[in-house]
Amino acid sequence: MQVYIFRGPGRVFGFTRAEDAANLPESRGPWTPFKSTEMHRDEPHAGVDVNSCLHDIDEHGFHLTDAHERITHLVVGAAQ
Repeated sequence: MQVYIFRGPGRVFGFTRAEDAANLPESRGPWTPFKSTEMHRDEPHAGVDVNSCLHDIDEHGFHLTDAHERITHLVVGAAQ
């Protein structure tokens, strides 16, 4: 899966299939393009748990980390 990675404030990163970051939460932005990469389940990728990342993208449309720790649940839980 092609994943676009965006940098937020501090050590926050957003991962999404949306090339324009339109589905990343504004509350954790602003978002700056960082890079894009191909990710596949069970294949390692530096700085991110690929399986967790791809699960979040499938489930919520995005995956968020802060200092390499998953924070997607903090944003998804706050929106409910």
